[in-house]
Amino acid sequence: MAGGIGSRFWPASRTNYPKQFLDILNSGKTLIQATYDRFAAFVPAENIYVVTSNEYINIVKKQLPQLPLQNILGEPSRKNTAPCIAYISYKLHQLNPQASLIIAPSDHLILDPVAFNKVCLEALGFVREHNALITLGIKPTYPNTGYGYIQYEQQTVSDNVYKVKTFTEKPDLDQAKMFIATGEFLWNAGIFVWQVKNVIPAFAKYLPEMFDVFEAEKSHFNTVEESQALQRIYPLCTNISIDFGIMEKADNVYVIPSSFGWSDLGSWNSAWENLEKDYMHNASAGGNVIVFDTQRCMIQTPSDKLVVLQGMEDYIVVDTNDVLLICKREKEQDIKEYVAEIKRNKGDKYL
Repeated sequence: MAGGIGSRFWPASRTNYPKQFLDILNSGKTLIQATYDRFAAFVPAENIYVVTSNEYINIVKKQLPQLPLQNILGEPSRKNTAPCIAYISYKLHQLNPQASLIIAPSDHLILDPVAFNKVCLEALGFVREHNALITLGIKPTYPNTGYGYIQYEQQTVSDNVYKVKTFTEKPDLDQAKMFIATGEFLWNAGIFVWQVKNVIPAFAKYLPEMFDVFEAEKSHFNTVEESQALQRIYPLCTNISIDFGIMEKADNVYVIPSSFGWSDLGSWNSAWENLEKDYMHNASAGGNVIVFDTQRCMIQTPSDKLVVLQGMEDYIVVDTNDVLLICKREKEQDIKEYVAEIKRNKGDKYL
């Protein structure tokens, strides 16, 4: 899934070139390229699909030239993850009703791809044998309030597979601490595994209106009529996530507790956490930076500009060609508000 606009990484991430197409961690690969490589280790290129916004199709083509062109799927509008997943599920079901599907965001960080591949293969094996919707849960390392949590039964139903009890969206700190203390909760990574023949009935049961519009147009998938069918489908779809729409309601949801060095890279703070730091705990991505009396800062600046910082503590500093952002790290959740205010005052020029 590669259709988001990554507004919490503004001003590096822009509407016309969002974070999944950026090398946020200065690794030599953009996030979508790293995601593709991770899956290409065990999935043939012809079985890897990117669902993105129509406006990003050319960027995907440029960044993933090895991907078959027909596997880059454009959505006519952003309607969250449920319609996106319905689209690829129906498309694959028309090609192969026995197809298994792994759904993953294109902009997450995974530091241990070998462990990730192992968990994915375990999940694929389970869903081939059971009518199951699997989500990958991350063993939490601290009480993060920015992630969703999955509570699971303590008895396995199969090797390392557990029945899900509850989902909780971003808890407050006390709640998150309690979740960690019980040992019954995992972070929700937003990575799902199932067979398409089993997820389509879940749409019928829990999102019947969405099911009806896709069902009415399904004969057009994988034909020259597909694009026009999507133009008819998407205006009729609710803007809803797969989590709210199906996963929190279905009774055949399972989780595999996992540890593969995962971060959703959702914000500048998460980038700071995952970048190498100097002895004063400053993280610098791709910049030409000298610091004095400066600590615990996240700094991203152009490599052709020398930036000198003095006397700063716990700041985010992001410099682009046309925008300079200086923001306290503790206020990073307000960046979305700053972007909304800029849109009101300056239009779309800087977005």
